[in-house]
Formats: sequence, structure tokens, C-alpha cells
Amino acid sequence: MLLNKLISRRRSLDDIVFDSLNTIFMLLLCVVMLYPMLNTLAVSFNDATDSVRGGIYLWPRDFTLYNYEHVFGQAQLLQAGVISVLRTVIGTALSVFCTAMVAYTISRQYFVLRKFTTIAFVLTMYFSGGLIPTYMLMRELSLLGSFWVYIIPGLIGVFNLIVVRSFIEGLPDSLFESARIDGAGEFTMFLKIALPLCLPVIATISLFVAVFQWNSWFDVFLYNPNHPHLSTLQYELMKILQNSNSSISSGSAEGAFTQSQSGVQVQVVTPTSVRAAMTIIVSVPIICVYPFLQKYFVKGLTLGGVKG
Repeated sequence: MLLNKLISRRRSLDDIVFDSLNTIFMLLLCVVMLYPMLNTLAVSFNDATDSVRGGIYLWPRDFTLYNYEHVFGQAQLLQAGVISVLRTVIGTALSVFCTAMVAYTISRQYFVLRKFTTIAFVLTMYFSGGLIPTYMLMRELSLLGSFWVYIIPGLIGVFNLIVVRSFIEGLPDSLFESARIDGAGEFTMFLKIALPLCLPVIATISLFVAVFQWNSWFDVFLYNPNHPHLSTLQYELMKILQNSNSSISSGSAEGAFTQSQSGVQVQVVTPTSVRAAMTIIVSVPIICVYPFLQKYFVKGLTLGGVKG
């Protein structure tokens, strides 16, 4: 009895030590992960001139909203935001649906060109046509100056395709055999069996595609630089940052520039403060969406692992 009590106390002490160390480690990890974002948030709300002095950590020292006023004061920003939302929603929906449909096709053992199609898709991950041939292809397809140039080139993501294919291959074949006996066609089985069961991995790749579409700006620069009505939020923010850098006065080592009225300085912004405000603006939508997809995201990563 005495020995059992000593062992029980020993285990309890070990559990307390382990829980304490584990809690401390996780708190430190949270601080390391959250600090860059919180620091950027503090800089975005801090006066630009004061930020040049440094020493901004988790809280703004001289609170101001002018950094955001400067960014949102751009006339084209609202239209660009609408285009970004549209390309994210439409691009994600079409890309996920097309990727899942192709993944279902190449996951079927009886598909004759299964191996060839898979190899053809995988090769595109290692070899690219190049920037100029891609531009010429977009021109020949009459996609330049079109909204669909943001959507069509990225309809099928090869990595996402392989992940979804691996997930579907793990589903019981008896489900599809039963549906086939009942007279269901391939498209019916895809819509009513494969797609609902693939919800975790669909949520995972949806987040990947949505983040990619939301953050994209280089395709706007390549294909639609002379079409302001098709500009995206990220492209407009990139131009604001470039204008901020180009407006730096030659005598300012830290890169501050001012807006003045009748020779009197009224406000000051810097590329650093503008960049911080831009980072928060483009991050908020993804941060708001992620909590709703988190459980599916984690499950999709564990169940949709790539098979050899």
C-alpha cells in the first residue's frame, strides 16, 4: 500500500511538471507566432514619424488612423476590392469543383488513361512553359483585358488534384458499386457520393486556392495593367506602396514623406507605416474565414495525405 501511494504521488508530480512545462512551451510558441502580427498591427495604428524612432512592440505609442485613411483614400481601391472578392469567390468555387471532378476521374481504376493523365498533370509541376509563352497563350485565347484571365489559368491545381485523388481513393469502393448497380452514372456518383464525402479535403484546398486568389497581383500586372476596372486590391496596394517609396524625400534617411498645405506640414506617412496598414487590410478577410474552415482544414491534411 505504501509503495502504491509513493508511485501515485510520483506520477502526480511528474504529471504536474509535464503539464507546467508544456503550458510554458505553448505560451512561448503562441508569443513567437503572434508577435509579428501584433507588432505590425501596432505600427499600422502608430504615427509614422513616431514609428521611425523604433520601440513599437505590441501597442501603438502615438495612436492615429491616418495610415489607414491614406490607404483607403485612393479612389480605385473600392472597385479593386470588389474585383478581388469576385475573383476569390468565383475562382475558388470553379477551381475546387474542376479539380475535384478531374481527381475523381483519375481515381477510378477502370479509367483507361488514368496513369497517362496523372503523369501529364504531374509534369506541369516540374516544367513550365515560361513567362513569354504563357503571355502569348493568354493573348491567343483572347483573355487579355478580361476578368477570366484570373480564373481559367488556375482552374486545376496539380498539388490539390493529387491530394483530392488520394482522398477519393481511400473511400470504400462498395459505395460506388452500390450506386452503379442502382443505375447511377459517373457524374451522379461524383456529385452525390464523392463530393459530399470529400468535404474535409475540399475545405482544405478551398483555403489554399482562396488565399492564392486573394493575394495574387502579378497576373494583373502582366495581363491587365491598362484596365483599371479589372485591377485588384493587392495590385492597387502594391502601387500605393511603390508611390510611397518614390515620394520619399532625398533628405530623409528613414523614408518619411509628408502631405502639406500652404507650406505647413499636416500629416506624415512612411513606406513602413503604409506597408503595415496594407498587411492588416489584406490579412483580415482570410483571418475571418479561417476559423470556420479550421476543423475541416486539419482533418483534410491528415486524411488527404499524398499516397505513393
